[in-house]
Amino acid sequence: MPNEPIHIAQSKEPIYLLPKMSNRHGLIAGATGTGKTVTLQTLAENFSARGVPVFMADVKGDLAGLSQPGGNNPKVVERAKELKISDFKGEACPVVFWDVFGENGHPVRATISEMGPLLLGRLLELNDTQEGVLNMVFKIADESGLLLLDLKDLRSMLQYVADNADQFKTQYGNVSAASVGAIQRNLLALESQGAGKFFGEPALNLDDLIQIQEGRGVINILAADRLMQQAPKVYATFLLWMLSELFENLPEIGDPEKPKLVFFFDEAHLLFSDIAPAVKQKIEQMVRLIRSKGVGVYFVSQNPL
Repeated sequence: MPNEPIHIAQSKEPIYLLPKMSNRHGLIAGATGTGKTVTLQTLAENFSARGVPVFMADVKGDLAGLSQPGGNNPKVVERAKELKISDFKGEACPVVFWDVFGENGHPVRATISEMGPLLLGRLLELNDTQEGVLNMVFKIADESGLLLLDLKDLRSMLQYVADNADQFKTQYGNVSAASVGAIQRNLLALESQGAGKFFGEPALNLDDLIQIQEGRGVINILAADRLMQQAPKVYATFLLWMLSELFENLPEIGDPEKPKLVFFFDEAHLLFSDIAPAVKQKIEQMVRLIRSKGVGVYFVSQNPL
């Protein structure tokens, strides 16, 4: 089955997706109740069956069932008959659960240094002047050999730069005390949303997402229902960071016979909400080039425009 076409839909005629074309990306769109989640599940199950690992976020809490074989639901049996599937049998997929809060899955972490000033600036909703100060702080930390692990480290570094502004003025430019204060306030607000649990060590190892068990790709499910409710911007920025890490660390492999990993970005419209030009450019570049690294990106949204 490794390179067998994926049967994704059918009316009068079946519709197939070729595995070797699956890294060309895709869009799953439609209003609530039109079957976006079912489409996502169908694709994930089929990719897994072909030995392709999958990453997806569960924003409604209804994807965990992939880990269990389906029962004899009358509607499912009826649909199988309509599609003339005579050998239908429910099967479980190999699944690993992740959770930023560490409650419904393995904890997932990233360091402040790994996140970088561009994505962090978006997360903190900084203006241009404040982003400039944040970039300066990262630059000073990098040149001083200081690794910023969590929000506490970043607050300490901001305070250090503010206290020694005259020392850095000649080489890096003016450090606005007002900008530092604004960043500190935004950090406190971010921490109150629970984001402090995301930043720190041990950082997520991307190899953990690209696993195969007994010939089947592991489906990685991020429990994101609570994260979406408390901090939707943290959710979108976290997935963008993951995509960025895959882009920067995976080797070039051209166009493989099947993807190395398929990445589903649910509620994708959040990614482009109030987006800065620099972040938009970064997203466009990553999505355009990451297919040559064998990664297929599928955006899922009820608001694709």
